[in-house]
Amino acid sequence: MLEIRWHGRGGQGSKTASILLAKIASATGKHIQAFPEYGPERMGAPVLAYTRISDGPIHLHCQVETPDLVVVLDPTLIGTVDITQNLKKGGNLIINSDYEPDKIRDKLGLAADVNTYTIDANTISEEEIGRIFPNTPMLGAINRVVNLMDQDSFLNQAREELKKKFSHKPEVIEGNMRSIDMAYREVKGLNG
Repeated sequence: MLEIRWHGRGGQGSKTASILLAKIASATGKHIQAFPEYGPERMGAPVLAYTRISDGPIHLHCQVETPDLVVVLDPTLIGTVDITQNLKKGGNLIINSDYEPDKIRDKLGLAADVNTYTIDANTISEEEIGRIFPNTPMLGAINRVVNLMDQDSFLNQAREELKKKFSHKPEVIEGNMRSIDMAYREVKGLNG
């Protein structure tokens, strides 16, 4: 089972992305869970969301305690929130940042066994969607890092899910699709 914890701020789409990722995985026959955890419900407040993806039934009904992957939509949370709390040994950390992964690793004092990746999701979303929505590009980075499925299948499933919400706005769908694909190709920290 893949367990993901999302860190963001209210209005950045942590909950939306956690659910969208689960729906994409579900379309391939995976079992899923996706849910938010709210503190103060206000724009800009720290928000947590969780996603579980498994080949078999998921019997847990609680927060993700020890994530395999932590996704950070807002780099200003670094130092404010313990984003690596209980991250599994050998786990993955993807941060929306234009910094190189080594700089993030040094800033956080991460152990060598934490696989650290960065993607400038803000710039990608602004260029491709027209507004800063880091959640959608992060989906492409996640697929690249954990290899949920081949990228063409991932994009096809993402398109189908986005059509359900934005069928009347094809330009929004296309911008999101470009941002997912660009983030997949541009995520930093991969070997080869």
